[in-house]
Amino acid sequence: MEGGEIEEKLLRGGEESGVDNHEGVKLKDKLWIENKKMWIVAGPAIFTKFSTFGVNLVSQAFVGHIGSVELAAYSLVITVLVRFAMGVQLGMASALETLCGQAYGAKQYHMLGIYLQRSWIVLFICSLFLLPIFIFTTPLLKVLGQEDNIAEMAGVIGHWLIPVMFAFMMTFTCQMFLQAQSKNMIISYLAAFSISIHLLLSWLLTVKYRFGIQGALTSTILAYWIPNLGQLMFITCGGCRETWTGFSHYAFKDLWPVIKLSLSSGAMLCLELWYNTILILLTGNMKNAEVSIDALAICLNVNGLEMMISLGFLAAARVSNELGSGSSKAVKFSIMVTVLTSFAIGLVLFVFFLLLRGRLAYVFTDSQKVVRAVANLSPLLAFSILLNSIQPVLSGVAVGAGWQSIVAYVNIASYYLIGIPTGVLLGYVMKMEVKGVWIGMLFGIYVQTIVLIIITWRTDWDKQVAIARKRVRMWLVIEPEE
Repeated sequence: MEGGEIEEKLLRGGEESGVDNHEGVKLKDKLWIENKKMWIVAGPAIFTKFSTFGVNLVSQAFVGHIGSVELAAYSLVITVLVRFAMGVQLGMASALETLCGQAYGAKQYHMLGIYLQRSWIVLFICSLFLLPIFIFTTPLLKVLGQEDNIAEMAGVIGHWLIPVMFAFMMTFTCQMFLQAQSKNMIISYLAAFSISIHLLLSWLLTVKYRFGIQGALTSTILAYWIPNLGQLMFITCGGCRETWTGFSHYAFKDLWPVIKLSLSSGAMLCLELWYNTILILLTGNMKNAEVSIDALAICLNVNGLEMMISLGFLAAARVSNELGSGSSKAVKFSIMVTVLTSFAIGLVLFVFFLLLRGRLAYVFTDSQKVVRAVANLSPLLAFSILLNSIQPVLSGVAVGAGWQSIVAYVNIASYYLIGIPTGVLLGYVMKMEVKGVWIGMLFGIYVQTIVLIIITWRTDWDKQVAIARKRVRMWLVIEPEE
């Protein structure tokens, strides 16, 4: 079989239901084509995740040079409030990944635009429920035991970041709508433009013109909304002719299946992201809270930056698309290649950060106390990076297959019945402070990763294909609009 024929056969990826397009193809050819397909999606996705996450890193770097109280307050707001809101909205928006991916794989293209509009409605209502936590940031953090000066500054920052909370509604839904169609490049271009503007504005407003925390936050708001406007224009002005047929009243019908899947998706992801939030809150009640929070926030941000690589591979696994197209063997092969590639990269980064230690802290702060604290936490950061090279990809497999509710139960057991109690025991009872809390967190992630590996390994993917077909037929209630 010639190389072009092999590529054509594999790149179809299961267009005909039930056909195994890998049959009769050599392993090295399958690996080559699968890696090509993976990187076409993963490359732009990783860059986009880096750029999006980089907005907070850039803001934190500039805020950190304004003052230590401002850095601690910003770290609290980002870790506690923004990640809380991000977790809820990203989790609920991940229902769109399941719906759009499976509909696109089944060639029911007209349904993608309807699902996108339904998700906008659900997430807008969700945003209204999240609004009070940004309005009442200061009293909320004081109740949680944070120092008064940090809580007061966090309240100011929380009010400024309300537009960012509403930006998530558009960011996540549009990205998942476009990624289901492998239209990743437009997302990457917009992300690159946004982070470039953010760097320039942050320097102008905080360094040159010295507007302080208000200048940094103004730049942050713009950095989140610029790509949203670009994505909306691309979707509605001809960039998605097959999948966007205009605004429709059908978006207000049959919302319940979307709400149900959104709630289970939100629960799954929120339980993961809130885990880190609880880690920060536990740290805030320890001795020398300002230094501890600053050091831990720096480590968690670096850890989160590495996780963007895994989330890029999450998008590249294409589980929902392959299930929708009816190719179970393609699903299994894609999962294997994606997980192993992500783990290999994580292993390299594990060694790198183990050697780098406290030197990375200088990007965010000039405080020697914080630098020493980061150096002390670096081995735990390295192990977190290694685990996070696998766990997000497996969570993405669950989203593609529609297992959100199952993974939510796994997360409750792993994180809240095992990880947090272990962290409290080591951190407070055994007097290990921040290290003990983080070790407990790592243990919870380790348990979750093992459970997800077992679930994925034991899954009957032929059965999952049948379930996906049934789901597409059940929700396919609209004919293509003229």
